[in-house]
Amino acid sequence: MEKCENKVGVVPTEISRLAVSRRGTSLASTSSLSRLVVVALAITCGVAVANVYYAQPLLATMASDFKVPEASIGIVITITQICYALGLLFLVPLGDLLNRRRLIVCQLLLSALALVGVVIAPTIPLWLIGIGVMGLLATVTQAVVAYAAALAGPAQRGQVVGLVTSGVVIGILLARTVAGVLTDLAGWRSVYAVSALLALLMAGILLRALPSDERAKSSISYPQLLSSIIALFWQEPLLRIRAMLALLIFAAFSTLWTSLTLPLSGPPFSFSHTVIGLFGLVGVAGALAARRAGSLADRGLEQWTTGIGLTLLLLSWLPISLINHSLLALIVGIVMLDLAVQAVHVTNQSMIYRVRPEALSRLVASYMIFYSIGSATGSIVSTMVYVHAGWIGVSLLGTAISAVALLVWALTRKLPAGRK
Repeated sequence: MEKCENKVGVVPTEISRLAVSRRGTSLASTSSLSRLVVVALAITCGVAVANVYYAQPLLATMASDFKVPEASIGIVITITQICYALGLLFLVPLGDLLNRRRLIVCQLLLSALALVGVVIAPTIPLWLIGIGVMGLLATVTQAVVAYAAALAGPAQRGQVVGLVTSGVVIGILLARTVAGVLTDLAGWRSVYAVSALLALLMAGILLRALPSDERAKSSISYPQLLSSIIALFWQEPLLRIRAMLALLIFAAFSTLWTSLTLPLSGPPFSFSHTVIGLFGLVGVAGALAARRAGSLADRGLEQWTTGIGLTLLLLSWLPISLINHSLLALIVGIVMLDLAVQAVHVTNQSMIYRVRPEALSRLVASYMIFYSIGSATGSIVSTMVYVHAGWIGVSLLGTAISAVALLVWALTRKLPAGRK
């Protein structure tokens, strides 16, 4: 496969200073990740990202506990998502400046502290502060993904990214199930208490298991680091294309998962939150099946995987639209959609990590900002569409978004796939 060359110009001096020295080159060239370490990183991702989604099925219970109107408690989701986006912009790029291993462990420890604050908060203002800090630090997920990509050699990078990223998707899907079960057993605060313990546990495991980060020291300043994110996005067409695909696939993903609660909680189903959460287990099957997408990317089959994935995403909305006729059709559609989204997501990351090996954290920050925009847009628009056009309207919305994603790929697939 042809190597992707930078046709825009020379990389700014500030960015090039972050390049690793020939002596150390990169952790990727000297380190080989064991299967157990990769699994530990995937679990860490799932534990961290779940914090952003625990509150979704618990809003009514939280509103009752704090004695506020249910219409107002939705601010919890807004604050969490805004703080997560801020973390993507201001915290994740630090991985290109600081010792990644220490940064990840510190974020996990601070996350545990924030979760304890959520558990013990006696008033809404203190509780919302804890929720916001928790959302900000949940971006440790992306720091872990970038670190895994740096540790893995080029021949195994796609495979490693695929496995670690599957932890992210599984964490998102299982968050609702775990939240519902723990709330039924011991109240909603127990959800965050358990998450705090898991964060501490993973911090301890990673502190002992991860190799030290021995990259060359950089003299770049924090403001220069942030400004270089814009430079990277401007200079790398592959990053722009894959970021746009991320926005579209996660808009489709959120269109399904945000609005799915509405028909399942009403007639004729009237399922409980716990039962609705169990549908997340169905999605896990699709996410796990997509792990090999990274291996296909390592073999130079990125465009083939992307095209198949986006076609599958488009087709998934047909069985999803049949929810009122067959729950089995819905389940098939969920598996198809989650398989497609995860496959394309893993392929996207495998490709962009080749662009600038010295800027992995900034690349993932730039890419994931579009993921966040897509997720938020899908959530907001799908609920509005459901109110006015029902589940058929939601299905048509998801179909339209998926068709646009497939069109974007078809128009850009001839571009080089990135550096090897």
